[in-house]
Amino acid sequence: MRPDETEPDAARSAETEPGEAATLFLARHGETVWHAENRYTGTSDIALTARGEAQAEALGRWAAAARLDAVVASPLSRARRTAAPALRTTGLPETLEPGLRELDFGIAEGRTLAEVASRDPGAVEEFVRAPATRPLPGGDDPVAAAARGAEALWRVAEAHRGGRVLVVAHNTLYRLVLCHLLAIPLDDYRRVLPGLGNGAVTELRMWTGGRRQASLMSYNVPTEQPPSGPATS
Repeated sequence: MRPDETEPDAARSAETEPGEAATLFLARHGETVWHAENRYTGTSDIALTARGEAQAEALGRWAAAARLDAVVASPLSRARRTAAPALRTTGLPETLEPGLRELDFGIAEGRTLAEVASRDPGAVEEFVRAPATRPLPGGDDPVAAAARGAEALWRVAEAHRGGRVLVVAHNTLYRLVLCHLLAIPLDDYRRVLPGLGNGAVTELRMWTGGRRQASLMSYNVPTEQPPSGPATS
């Protein structure tokens, strides 16, 4: 067999092999004043509560034992403040990813769902039935946000193949992105993926070599639990 006769098979292998996985630990930021009151907190920059600060410190302790290669955060201040203790305990630099910002919730921003329903019950009824395709008026398109957040995570995974990365961002964005990556209908995100706890960690493995693959390894794990072992293919 001539050497060049092996090339098509080799090329096909390069296209289909998943390559080395990046392990992303997706952490939701700590509690804010609005979250404590069950108010929608999207693109508004709201400070952490004392409990949120404690959750950030717990995440920092978790990070110290997690053998991390990088820490990435949404540019919103509540995510950056939550990531700060992890930066301190690991000595890693801060990396910001604009694609990880939370959605703007439009008429719900700063309000509870009950308050929105008192003003526009029809909008809330449609939102509850189909939250991704019938979002509350005036905010971001959840379908576009899911794609935007997924691309942000793919960029992180590509930059850290074989590595372990703490990513600090937001509840609704994460759930939409996970549905996008796992081929779950986006309108099911509130039902299939219940809300993430503040400071809790979700483990995602992402392969970017040749073809993209994502696997959900754990969901909404309190940071008091130790991180899992190194990523394997």
